[in-house]
Amino acid sequence: MPRELLIRGGTVVDGTGTRQADVLVRDGIVTAVGDGLEAKTVLDAAGCVVAPGLVDLHAHLREPGKEEAETVETGARAAALGGYTAVVAMPNTEPAIDSAGVVREVMELGATACCDVYPAGAITVGRAGEQLAPMAEMAALGVRLFTDDGSGVQDSRLMRRALEYASGLGVTLGQHCEDDALAANGVMHEGEWSSRLGLPGVPAEAEELMVMRDIALARLTGASVHFLHLSTAGAVAMVGAAKAQGLPVTAEATPHHFTLTDAECASYDAVFRVNPPLRTDLDVAAVRAGLANGVIDAIATDHAPHPPEAKEAPFDQAPPGMLGLETALALALSELELPIEQVLALLSWNPARIAGITGAHGGPVAEGFPANLCVIDPAATWVVEPDQLASRSRNTPYAGRKLTGKVRHTLLRGEPVVIDSEAQR
Repeated sequence: MPRELLIRGGTVVDGTGTRQADVLVRDGIVTAVGDGLEAKTVLDAAGCVVAPGLVDLHAHLREPGKEEAETVETGARAAALGGYTAVVAMPNTEPAIDSAGVVREVMELGATACCDVYPAGAITVGRAGEQLAPMAEMAALGVRLFTDDGSGVQDSRLMRRALEYASGLGVTLGQHCEDDALAANGVMHEGEWSSRLGLPGVPAEAEELMVMRDIALARLTGASVHFLHLSTAGAVAMVGAAKAQGLPVTAEATPHHFTLTDAECASYDAVFRVNPPLRTDLDVAAVRAGLANGVIDAIATDHAPHPPEAKEAPFDQAPPGMLGLETALALALSELELPIEQVLALLSWNPARIAGITGAHGGPVAEGFPANLCVIDPAATWVVEPDQLASRSRNTPYAGRKLTGKVRHTLLRGEPVVIDSEAQR
């Protein structure tokens, strides 16, 4: 591929503002942003937005151990098609990413992928919630986010120790907020629809109790806490209050928690089973408001592929999770009614800051910065077709849905990995 190229005719949007400009890239670096620039190789950006590449704080790439659902390679390809130049790979693999050896393995798998892959480390050994994992060894390899995602750390004393340990390392702990005893064996939100359908429910309080506890622990320890996939109005309100007090907390929300409700489960289609579960209209409104007012810092996909046979099981027996990498941007543009600048902050530079990778991702689009970029056509419309997605799995809840907003090009360190919405490798 060319070592020099020009992105011509677009509107540049980054954390510093919005302006019409061409972007010249040479040897993986942005070398000029302005008018009248020239290069032999040109990518058309007419009518498009040129932005820092998107950053996903929360993707399940399944490898090692569950390659039938996804691999680092296929997940990264889906990410690039969705405009992402970086993803944080969750540690609930088999084996879990709870040691330097597994961190190295995932890094090696990601070395040739078409987006940067940053492993998240587990907080506890095997994500079992009993013994702290060797976070210092993983942090020495560059791991900046730790979580037992899929399980919340139930032991409050252990979580306090983990936060104190993390504070000394300069890393952030991400919490999957769910009280196991209260959630019990629930498979959807506890409420009107779970009663109608005869399915065991997870009350909103299961999430809110752990959010409350970890806000208290952040106050006690002074350590940073990142709340994964907030889904309830009460949780959003508590995070907002904690931020107003100046506590070091951040939060993310998923596209499915601002676009879908528990009413979808009436079909008994396991594609709508997810953890935390789809909630009520009031919860969806609260999540949307949190994204609009800055209480929720980032949109994260919680991309969770499963092979078809797993999602064809009965609702209460199927594993939770949905695809998200290729649809997140379009869902945000189509559903949130926010300016594109705010949407991109939620998808790019805010998550890059939380992930600790602002030196490489999240912009700005300016001379001397890495050319990790995406070009977005905000007016393009398309229909989600599961068979056309790059993931090895097909469990999207948006099949047949018409969306607005499409990635035209994605550049990773100056190399076009997506051109005209087609993956190049």
